[in-house]
Amino acid sequence: MSDNLDKLAIDTIRTLSIDAVEKANSGHPGTPMALAPVMYTLWQNHMRYDPANPLWPDRDRFILSAGHASMLLYATLHLAGVKDVDESGKPTGQAAVSLDDIEQFRQLGSKTPGHPEYGITTGVEVTTGPLGQGVGMSVGHAIAAKWRAAHFNKPDLDLFDYRVWVICSDGDMMEGISHEAASIAGHLKLSNLCWIYDQNHITIEGDTAITFDEDVAARFAAYGWSVLHVADANDCEAVDEALSVAAATKTQPTLIIVRSHIGYGAPKKQDTKEAHGEALGEEEVCGAKRAYGWPEDKTFYVPDGVTARFAEKLGARGAKLFKDWQNLHARYRDEFADMGRALDQMRMHRLPDGWDSGITEFPADDKGMATRDSAGKILSAIAAKVPWLMGGAGDLSPSTKTHLKDDRDFEPDNYSGRNFHFGIREHVMGAIVNGMTLSGIRAFGATFFIFSDYMRPAMRLSAIMKIPSIFVFTHDSIGLGEDGTTHQSIEQLMSFRAMPQMSLLRPCDANEAAECWRAIMEMRDRPVSLVLTRQKVPTLDRSKFAPANGAAKGAYVLADPGGSSPQAIVIATGSEVSIALEARDALGKDGIRVRVVSMPSWDLFEAQDQAYRDSVLPPEITARVSVEAGSTFGWERYVGRDGARIGMTTFGESAPAGDLYKHFGITAAAVEKAVRAQLARVESNK
Repeated sequence: MSDNLDKLAIDTIRTLSIDAVEKANSGHPGTPMALAPVMYTLWQNHMRYDPANPLWPDRDRFILSAGHASMLLYATLHLAGVKDVDESGKPTGQAAVSLDDIEQFRQLGSKTPGHPEYGITTGVEVTTGPLGQGVGMSVGHAIAAKWRAAHFNKPDLDLFDYRVWVICSDGDMMEGISHEAASIAGHLKLSNLCWIYDQNHITIEGDTAITFDEDVAARFAAYGWSVLHVADANDCEAVDEALSVAAATKTQPTLIIVRSHIGYGAPKKQDTKEAHGEALGEEEVCGAKRAYGWPEDKTFYVPDGVTARFAEKLGARGAKLFKDWQNLHARYRDEFADMGRALDQMRMHRLPDGWDSGITEFPADDKGMATRDSAGKILSAIAAKVPWLMGGAGDLSPSTKTHLKDDRDFEPDNYSGRNFHFGIREHVMGAIVNGMTLSGIRAFGATFFIFSDYMRPAMRLSAIMKIPSIFVFTHDSIGLGEDGTTHQSIEQLMSFRAMPQMSLLRPCDANEAAECWRAIMEMRDRPVSLVLTRQKVPTLDRSKFAPANGAAKGAYVLADPGGSSPQAIVIATGSEVSIALEARDALGKDGIRVRVVSMPSWDLFEAQDQAYRDSVLPPEITARVSVEAGSTFGWERYVGRDGARIGMTTFGESAPAGDLYKHFGITAAAVEKAVRAQLARVESNK
């Protein structure tokens, strides 16, 4: 009877997927049909997961990197009885994915979008869709699990011992990010990580042989992974055995290569059609259901006994594991109160008391320091008070200054370290940071700003998921100098300002850098890009200029003419603020009254009320100049159509920084000239 129920449950996953795609007339039914036995075996026999408490900290994580097969996950969440959680993370008792939700697959406002989305559907651990991102984030999840165990576990009190399971596809294996992810996972010997590779040999253009004939098993063996094979995805016993071996592996990550036939049970002509993400059509739906022995006239049909079968195994096992963990957690909090408190703060995304007490004010200094240097000092000071703040650079920590002082490296023989060496792997660094952040860690990744282009897919996903990943970028402009055009960021500032739900901060000096870090650490619902200079910038004398805490509002009046209202406004960011101040002084000698506004963050400024924004940029003052060593595109938002925009309209050059600023006309003299022209324009308009 149980064998019949198991088969019935597997076929229910298949038919729910078929019906959902058919009703939506959009989606991918073939992969869920083929992998239903694998998914069922994993969840029923191996997942450390309590459907009634889906955010339990020691649960296994499941990531569907092959996000186009989303119905495979939605159907499983429904049949497993996974419960929804509210905004505070508490179970509501309602289904995470109801049958009605499945019927609304791919429809506006539904909990079953075309690809799984974190924050929309309880039980979805990460947002996947762009192939390779899921496997990349899985490495971050596995790293977080290892760090949590190393940091929090005590003898006889193992709070964390969970695994990360991933289903990935031929497409994931082709994407470059998966190579980086597999390489670093093998180096770190992440034995808690298992990728289940659905080797079906089909992509949109047809058989993968036209582009992809490498020996994947040999590649992963070379990375240091354990590699297992399952010849037929329908062989549940073989799948179960491979999963058991993976769970028992203690020295390396595991790749299970599962051979499947896309659209199992459907007519063979369906294979290529499914790869395009199309519904089967009435004839092929009937043919598939007939092959399963399914009632052809029923849609969204869940036979009696299927949900009870999930509850009997997954549900019962998960409930016991969760209860045991609760008891363990209670003991832990009694015996290790401080650690228990830290664990709760981390889980609730709260900061420890006094977390910013190590941030000191930087004294005024005309020579100053690069903001990468000051920000690095601030980062280490915060990390000393926030044990779960961690990260590293893409082989550039001596340049990005992001090595945490007095802390150890995260390596295979020391998972308690907080300094990461991502290697020259910017693509996956962003994804790993996202995976760690989703695990409750305040994670950061650092590199030169120009290499944000490699990280953009992961950064975009962090913004979609609204998670507080931290991306630290240095060498932010032509100011990096001799490395030249290929390394000088021009359009990157504007491109990330254009990204919804992404904060970008570019401080002008050491004390603004401190205020930016304060703002970053308070963020809970969005990622941030902190953009820093390589070259030295003056540390402003705050007894002469406004306090740096104005940076928290995105923009503030840094300097005003004494005793009377300004005639013109110069808006600047980062290293160009000192240029604006120099121009202001020169103009002041001729009695021209200039306000200098430091604007480290557009998005934080836009979040302020209209009254504040108007107080900084009074609408009646239309003589305006912006100055920033990046693309001028977009600055008309603040200076107006007729305002002056000083910056870059071309790519850079290879030369010392000072020569480049003069060559491209980003100088105090150019600002002074632009202000005079603006005042003349305003006067002529009168």
